Amino acid sequence: QVQLVESGGGLVQAGGSLRLSCAASGRSFSTYTMGWFRQAPGKEREFVAAISKSGTSTYYADSVKGRFTISRGNAKNTVYLQMNSLKPEDTAVYYCAASSLVVVTTTPPTYPYWGQGTQVTVSS
Repeated sequence: QVQLVESGGGLVQAGGSLRLSCAASGRSFSTYTMGWFRQAPGKEREFVAAISKSGTSTYYADSVKGRFTISRGNAKNTVYLQMNSLKPEDTAVYYCAASSLVVVTTTPPTYPYWGQGTQVTVSS
């Protein structure tokens, strides 16, 4: 089992940047595929980005492609989400999640482990 703690959220103006971090503890971090998801008020949780166990493959939602970058530091047991050119529609609670599946997936039910979330608010 793995425990996840997100940090780095906050309030930023449109066009600004934030870097989210997710620190993992428990079983070996490098055995997990890691994902970032977000949930805005009144909306379902949606996929943002995912990264393979080795970090060599990354996947993005179309809405964030070219603006967000997911990365991981297996030595530090941490996954990051660099968010640039933020838009008001990026406002949401952002969650990191871990999966032990071999393949990288983009659907929330395939990730059994979740952090508590961090709020990101982008003002116009």
